[in-house]
Amino acid sequence: MSKAAADRMRIAVVGAGQASAPHLQSLRDLGDQLELALVVARHPAKLAALSLPAGTPTSTRLEDILEDTTIQAVLVLTPPNTHLEIVQRLAQAGKHVLVEKPLDISLEKAGQMVKLCEQGGVKLAVMLQHRMREASLALARLIKDGALGQLHSASASIRWWRPQSYYDEPGRGTMARDGGGVLMTQAIHTLDLLLCLTGMPDKVVAMASTSAAHRMECEDTVAAVLHYPNGAIGNIDATTAAYPGFPERIALNFSLGSATLEAGELRAEWMDGRKIQAGLKQPTGSGANIMAFDHAFHRAVLLDFVAAIRSDTEPAITGRSALQVQRLIEAMMESSRGGAAVSIRS
Repeated sequence: MSKAAADRMRIAVVGAGQASAPHLQSLRDLGDQLELALVVARHPAKLAALSLPAGTPTSTRLEDILEDTTIQAVLVLTPPNTHLEIVQRLAQAGKHVLVEKPLDISLEKAGQMVKLCEQGGVKLAVMLQHRMREASLALARLIKDGALGQLHSASASIRWWRPQSYYDEPGRGTMARDGGGVLMTQAIHTLDLLLCLTGMPDKVVAMASTSAAHRMECEDTVAAVLHYPNGAIGNIDATTAAYPGFPERIALNFSLGSATLEAGELRAEWMDGRKIQAGLKQPTGSGANIMAFDHAFHRAVLLDFVAAIRSDTEPAITGRSALQVQRLIEAMMESSRGGAAVSIRS
């Protein structure tokens, strides 16, 4: 065996659903650094349908990962309501974990997961890949450096489309499996990025409903107003009932200018006439083809996760940081149920 092959980190995957495709492609891209040691799923038919490198072992037993001491890290790509139990067992076995969003179906369970990994001394990263886009990173640097001044207002628009056939899959759009509808499953990416750029609001007023476009338990349409500690105001428009689906958009207004992120492209303008552009617009899976997006940012999250393990540092998207967006989502739903503003603890 060559030194390069010996140095590859052995990683396993749990889950063989549709969402596994960009993760598996990322693992293929990073084959010089990572070895796909094992793929585990409950259903043999789903394992058989996966496009895997020749010779990749598969199993229906999580124990095969837990008992293999050569496996250092695991990607957990199962439905949200299974995450806590799986991650708990992996953490107890000393495995580092990269989990598909959301952490779990409730803030309480998500918090338990974070504590378990911290207490077990294992890394916990979350696939909230919009943070890793070139445009997102460029805007985050501008804000951190104070180049745009003080935040005055913010808006996030996630006007996506999902046909009824999407929600006809058993469990999809239910509290028991997904923990919610458009907020937890689609808008969570944009809301997470919004919070990374603006910080946490201290108050939210929201209304959520299920439109006539869908037959489902959870919400497919949400409108909210945010209040920030410095007095800035924000708004959120999230839906999966906007045919044929539109690129998500974050617009921020500051004391020195404004910035807009749309489908991976940043445009910023200053009052003194300066303008910049970063990133490129790209498909985001906003329509009926939910996998119509590039896996490059999944790969970036995975690469960062591996680097964090090797250097014993924190990954860019930690489990603890991902608690913030679930805290906001729970506050929005609480406000909708109670018909009043809800204060948010950061």
